[in-house]
Amino acid sequence: MSIIPSIEIDNACKSFDGGRTLVVRRASLRVKSRSFLALLGTTGSGKTTLLKFINRLIRPDSGTVKIDGDDVATADAPQLRRKIGYVFQGAALFPNMSVEENIGITPRLLGWQQASIAERVKELLDLVELPQRYCSRDPATLSGGERQRVAIARSIAARPRIVLMDEPFGALDPVTRDAVGAAYRKLHDQLGLTTIMVTHDVQEALLLADQIAVMKAGEVLVNGTPQSLMAASDIPDVADLMAMPRRWAERIRTIVDKGDEPF
Repeated sequence: MSIIPSIEIDNACKSFDGGRTLVVRRASLRVKSRSFLALLGTTGSGKTTLLKFINRLIRPDSGTVKIDGDDVATADAPQLRRKIGYVFQGAALFPNMSVEENIGITPRLLGWQQASIAERVKELLDLVELPQRYCSRDPATLSGGERQRVAIARSIAARPRIVLMDEPFGALDPVTRDAVGAAYRKLHDQLGLTTIMVTHDVQEALLLADQIAVMKAGEVLVNGTPQSLMAASDIPDVADLMAMPRRWAERIRTIVDKGDEPF
């Protein structure tokens, strides 16, 4: 018996400006339950639009989007979104709410008791490695990395099975980006989540994801493991993308091998 993918997109298309701008064209994607998929591509390739099909922030003009075999077009949109975590670029915390209020907003909308929300917030602060005293902090007083950790905690507060991430670490400095990315990957594995992350960073996709779907001009060119994409590809755009980390590795190896030798 075949296993139904957690998320299944079939022949989805989307255009804007009265049909003049085709953003996503005949895109199909399968995402297995508990996998971490990176949607990789340059700016304007259609990654974010495809991501937003899943929680109906954007509806495709044609094609289908299913979660566990159920068409999201028939679901109640607010209820659907409350069951799917979403992490924005730059955290996008509510500035007029404390850290505790930001993390607890979805459980509150779902009708959780205040005591349960408070307990969940404390649990999540531990999970994202922030001190409990941060509950009362204003988001403006936090560093970029701390804000993104709060955003991750908020996205999983109502115990979703699926988390969507739109360039979640793009605004962070390299060291913080690496630390927060690794922390989220640990949470993904620990909680058994299904994660789809939009990124244009090849290295980030290779290091964090166990599936990579490469997009260009609204189409999904390929969907495979990092190992299979790095091994070989007969698609020029994919081959060019995967050649970049090889060049970086060779350059770093050259620098290390030279040691302290003068130039």
